[in-house]
Amino acid sequence: MPTPGYYSEPATGNPRSGERSYRQPAFWRTQLRHPRSGERSDQEGFLVTFHPRYSGRNDHLTRLDRRYYQDTAFVHWTLNIQDRRTGWLIPIFYYKFRELLTHTAFRYSIACPIYCLMPDHIHMVWLGLGHGSDQLSAMRYFRKQLAEPLRRLGHDLQRQAFDHVLKEEERLETAFGNLVEYIARNPERKHLVPTDGFREYKFTGCLVPGYPELALWSADFWTRFWRTYSYLRKEGLVRGDDAENADP
Repeated sequence: MPTPGYYSEPATGNPRSGERSYRQPAFWRTQLRHPRSGERSDQEGFLVTFHPRYSGRNDHLTRLDRRYYQDTAFVHWTLNIQDRRTGWLIPIFYYKFRELLTHTAFRYSIACPIYCLMPDHIHMVWLGLGHGSDQLSAMRYFRKQLAEPLRRLGHDLQRQAFDHVLKEEERLETAFGNLVEYIARNPERKHLVPTDGFREYKFTGCLVPGYPELALWSADFWTRFWRTYSYLRKEGLVRGDDAENADP
């Protein structure tokens, strides 16, 4: 598979606060640039490409070809709340979020090593588990399911999700670890937790279908996660009595 180009990528600093000191993953720092014609920087600092036929009407985000989101793709997804409104992030919604993410992960063969629900947006990293995994279909399904509980709280998602498909070098241990830490420190940058208190933020976690015991900040998490990920890629998602003998 050829190396994918960018769909959306982070711009320098936070355009709302002017902050430029927060840590970004190394592989993102090498890609920073100013918007070209047909692009703009959104409120979260992402460079966004718009399809020309929608110019002046409805902003339309251009996706990569579907194959870049299939099989064993690694994708960083960001879902913004419409108008960046707050007030929806409460415990009962969080429990519903995890329930819907679990159904999505089983249905589309996905593992989520980290998610972080912020007051006005959601970050998730999804890893495809092999043949049959399609993250575009998975995200369409997940957004449809998530829209209902959000509407009950008087909120909506923005019309499309942002994504960044990780390249091969971005999937390496150090670069991937930087990405996870960058996402995990979002609450710290927004002063929702003290400095270095990001591990205590109650709306950050992980979800691997069939493995509820995996805890993101446990000492052996990454060893167990990659071992489980490799097993699921080889064997697929297990069900029923087989699951009792499936611990890799």
